Amino acid sequence: MIPVVTREDILRQRDTNPGLTLVEALDPMLYAAVHLPGAVNVPPDSIDAAAAAALPDKNAAIVVYCASHTCASSHRVAERLIQLGYTRIAHYQNGKQDWIAAGLPVEYGRAGAAVSR
Repeated sequence: MIPVVTREDILRQRDTNPGLTLVEALDPMLYAAVHLPGAVNVPPDSIDAAAAAALPDKNAAIVVYCASHTCASSHRVAERLIQLGYTRIAHYQNGKQDWIAAGLPVEYGRAGAAVSR
């Protein structure tokens, strides 16, 4: 079972672990519209090709998210990352919608080392 984290967990982890990597599991156009600060984009349809470049350290702390708790892409990406040998995967189930509703900062465009198709 993939551990689930909250927005508070992410904020706390970012303070104590600057190496924390956020992965948005949505289409590149949705990522470009708005994403969490510093997040990389690894959509489900390109994960095998994109993972090595976007996530070179298989032992790094990685949190995968998508739009909201109803979006299944983040769970699929998290599961595939585990299959590819990544060891510290967590799932931010409430995703971007929760982050934005809390008034937390976001980024726009291709910032955050986006990986697209």
